[in-house]
Amino acid sequence: MSDAHVDLALEGMTCATCAGRIEGALAAIPGVTASVNFATERASVDVDGVLDATALINAITAVGYGARVIDRDRRETEPPVDPTLTARVVVSLALALPILAISMIPALQFVGYQWALAALSTPVVVWGAWPFHRAAWANARHGASTMDTLVSMGVVVAYLWSIYALFFTMAGMPGMAMEMTLFGYSPHALYFESAAAVTAFVLLGRWLEARSKRSAKQSLTALLEVGAKQAILLVDDREVSVPAGAIAKGDRFVVLPGAIVATDGVIIVGSSAIDASAVTGESIPVSVAPGSRVVGGTVNAGGRLVIEATAVGADTELARLTRMVEDAQASKAPIQKMVDRISAVFVPFVIGLAVVGGAAWFVASGDLAHAIVVAVTTLVVACPCALGLATPMALLVGTGRGARSGIVIRGTDVLESTRRVTTIVLDKTGTLTSGRPSVVEIAGELDENTILSDAARVEVGTDHPLARAVVAEATTRGILGATAEGVIAEPGKGAVGRLGTTVVRAGSLDWFRAENIEIPATLADTALSWGSRGRSVIAVAHGARAVGIIAVSDVVKPSAVEAVAALLRLGIRPIMASGDTEAVAALVAREVGIEEVHAGVSPADKRALIAGLQEKGAVVAMVGDGINDAAALAQADLGIAMGHGTDVAIESSDIIVVSTDLRHVADAIRLSRATLGTIRGNLFWAFGYNVLAIPVALAGLLGPAVAGLAMAFSSVFVVLNSARLAAMRLTR
Repeated sequence: MSDAHVDLALEGMTCATCAGRIEGALAAIPGVTASVNFATERASVDVDGVLDATALINAITAVGYGARVIDRDRRETEPPVDPTLTARVVVSLALALPILAISMIPALQFVGYQWALAALSTPVVVWGAWPFHRAAWANARHGASTMDTLVSMGVVVAYLWSIYALFFTMAGMPGMAMEMTLFGYSPHALYFESAAAVTAFVLLGRWLEARSKRSAKQSLTALLEVGAKQAILLVDDREVSVPAGAIAKGDRFVVLPGAIVATDGVIIVGSSAIDASAVTGESIPVSVAPGSRVVGGTVNAGGRLVIEATAVGADTELARLTRMVEDAQASKAPIQKMVDRISAVFVPFVIGLAVVGGAAWFVASGDLAHAIVVAVTTLVVACPCALGLATPMALLVGTGRGARSGIVIRGTDVLESTRRVTTIVLDKTGTLTSGRPSVVEIAGELDENTILSDAARVEVGTDHPLARAVVAEATTRGILGATAEGVIAEPGKGAVGRLGTTVVRAGSLDWFRAENIEIPATLADTALSWGSRGRSVIAVAHGARAVGIIAVSDVVKPSAVEAVAALLRLGIRPIMASGDTEAVAALVAREVGIEEVHAGVSPADKRALIAGLQEKGAVVAMVGDGINDAAALAQADLGIAMGHGTDVAIESSDIIVVSTDLRHVADAIRLSRATLGTIRGNLFWAFGYNVLAIPVALAGLLGPAVAGLAMAFSSVFVVLNSARLAAMRLTR
């Protein structure tokens, strides 16, 4: 492979130190740049030159871990939590709890109970803690140490000391009641409860981590699972049921009402409404007509559609956006690199502290048992796991939450940008407005539905954008009747046909005047008023008299007003930049609540506007969807593309809002800021925990069992704190 990218699924990682070792092993290969994510258990590898993936896997295997290549074009289901790990947790807890109870409650201590403790703790220490021992030995063979080394050493030392005390001191004598508490020690104390409790608590913490990681990853898996399994392919005008994956680019397929759109495409025949909630988070179906783009995974909520496939498989919008989320989850925040450097030296440092601390206690007191306990407690209480999970776990959950609502955050550096944004520049067409003509008002001598239905029945076969807007509105209202007979389209003017014995025209007023069609004064005045507000007018005539007019305009999105208000609440100043006329731009700005408007601007003007704001000290975000927005998106400190925009706009952006709901822009900023805040909270806890816990352990104020519980809790705290992001309320 040349200048290639490879994704690897990793096996055997237990802490950030493991991730660092794998990353180092890959980086040692010439031409390889790698990023290893502990939370997702994946490696993202870029290869500059020619190198087989087997060489990458061999390098990982050589340092004691496993790996396999991930096919990003294939859907991979998230495996369940390892059943063996679950069994170890259950058995270890079932044995450790009675061991703790007997050790700490004198009333439960019977003659020879010490031997019962030894019998109960042995399977916990040997079988339950086996993953720690195996990993510690594998790392030791390569001259390395990880969190497993600390746990394994602590458990083994506590257990072996207890066996020694049981056989060679007064602790093993029948009737000897030992002073055993979590915080107290005696000269001949046994520490079976410490060895068992440390094993059980750390295993429980690891099991909870695995469950939370799987839950976070399933947010992305669920996005992939919305796709259709079957499709109806058109073959020589015959409908043939085939697996959805059999559709090729350029094929035409049928989507019946209530069915899932099999892949990305353009509507050739039919009008309907598309429910995109499973993909974009939009709750309101969007009207579509011939020429409209549709995305695979959405649901046809209306009539029968014939669609021509424009992208299949890995090239679909859903697959592309999913890859972007995976890339974001694999990326590392700048602060994570510092954490990785700390984790690399943390375990050897803790081992050294434990040895020095234990030796100091023995020299000072002459109490070997207490000195060993201090050393064991120091080994166990230290937790590089929480440090390693702090950033990737929050990013995993945050990006997964965004994916469920159609928000793609493309990298960790984006999070910092969202925190500092002070100003947001919004494009008008396609961002604040729908970007396509829609019927906004109807007036005339007949009722609205009759005027609309008659116009649609005449224009249903034409391809003019205004005609498509009329047909789409009639379809949405459910009043599109049979097509008129003898329809004749007049390019640039309109269309004429027969409904029964009545000749019906739909088109421009200029055409009506040229054909001597009578136009009532009230309709002419209303049409003039609409035109002054930037609306296009379609007139409808029965015979030689106009009976109604229809106003068509690029309407403001229903979500725009709420979205602008939400941005203001976030302390962000909104500015509108549009290539449209001053009058139309000002009208839209007033409607959505934006005070500062720049109209008649070119793509270069938009970029210059953002550069000018930046020179004045503003941190600027830009929201757009077209080719003309790409330069401005790239110039902005934070580029936000609406997902139905052009490829160049999407590639120039930092955040993608898959839906057309503008409220998701504010949601994207809120979610990014919340994710950044969670990362900082996690790191504060992880660093703070070790800064406090290690000195307390060295001072002899903790027992190993409490240390094991605290260590497990520190990692679980980071996981649960990150999991709060999954419940964050976003627009749905």
